[in-house]
This record gives sequence, C-alpha cells and structure tokens, in this order.
Amino acid sequence: MRLAAKGLTAILSIITVGAALSLTIPLAFAGDDGNSKNVTDDEIVRALAPPPKKPLTRGLSIAPQADPAPSAAETKLIQSVRGRSTRSLSSTEREEIASVAKDKPNIDLEITFDYNSANISTKSVASVQALGRALTSPDLKGSTFVVAGHTDAAGGETYNQELSERRADSIKRYLVDKYSISATDLVTVGYGKSKLKDPAQPMAEVNRRVQVVNMENKTTASK
Repeated sequence: MRLAAKGLTAILSIITVGAALSLTIPLAFAGDDGNSKNVTDDEIVRALAPPPKKPLTRGLSIAPQADPAPSAAETKLIQSVRGRSTRSLSSTEREEIASVAKDKPNIDLEITFDYNSANISTKSVASVQALGRALTSPDLKGSTFVVAGHTDAAGGETYNQELSERRADSIKRYLVDKYSISATDLVTVGYGKSKLKDPAQPMAEVNRRVQVVNMENKTTASK
C-alpha cells in the first residue's frame, strides 16, 4: 500500500509540474505587453523606400527610367511647409499635404503615448528608435518625411487636433535629438480624428496612430 501511495504521489507531482510548464511556455513568446513585437527598422525601410525602377527593355536604346519627378505644385507645397511649426499649418495646407501624401510610400506605426499626454509610452520607445534608424539608413536618408499624428474619435475636435499635433511634435523632437535628423526634413502635421483608419470602429486602437510618409523630395531635402 505504501509503495502504491508513493507511486500515485509521484505521478501527481509529474502532472502538476507538466501543467505548470504548459501555462508558462506560451508567455515566453509574447511581447512585453502581451501583444505582437515592435516594428523593426528593416520593415520601416521596406515600407518607405521608393518603388524599384523598371528594368530597361533589352535591345532598345532609351534613356534610363527615373522615378516620376514631383510636380511643380507638389514641390512648392513641400518647400513652403519645411521648417514650419505644426500648429502654423492651416486646415487647407493640412489637406494639401494629405492629398500629396496618399500616393507616396508610407507606414502606420502603433506608437502609444501616456494618457492625455504627448509623452511617448515606454513600450513604444523601441518602435520610435527603429524609425530613427530607418530614416538615417542610406536608402532613405535625405528625403523629406511627413510625420502625421492621428487620434480616435473620443473627445472634441479641437482637443484631438491639438493632441495629435503635440504627439507628432514629440516624435519629431525625439528623432532630431537622438538621431540628428534635420528638423527641416521632418514635416509634422496633426489630423486629430478627421481621418480615421477604421471609420466603422471610431474608438478602435487602430485609429490612434502615427503615419510616416516618404515624400521623395530629395532635390530640396538637406543632405
């Protein structure tokens, strides 16, 4: 009887340890906040890099194909907003920037901030650092980038507009201070809750984002 009891105890111990391990193993692969990992600088570079040039047709004597040059109006707009403060942009200028940016290489970054604040949250610092490394890579360095702040639909329009502007400015300051990116190469703009990514779910987290756009304006960007 004693041997049987000892055997049963040993079996129960093994089952208990096994159950404990099965509960802890999945957590080892989760991110710091239990969600997916932060975006990498390589992922950002791939998203923001200009599309590759089309190869020349063999046997034809034609000039090399270059990326489409920005229009005169587009160049004039970018030159007019480079170096401007976020809050100095008019609603018309913000819409013009959005119109030009919609067809450019871009990426939405899930960068969170402290509650009711423009301070970058601790869990999002890694993503902002990845952005800094990406923008200083040889593939992207020298372009003019738009950093656009967006909020969800909670709160009033004026409050959200100001908050999105402050948060875009916060990202810009970090990139300038930590990665020595020229301030004039970063155009910051806030859109508040006016451009929800998911209008069907206005309060969803996906709407609280920072969008970075490569305007591909190297002819006027500082080197």
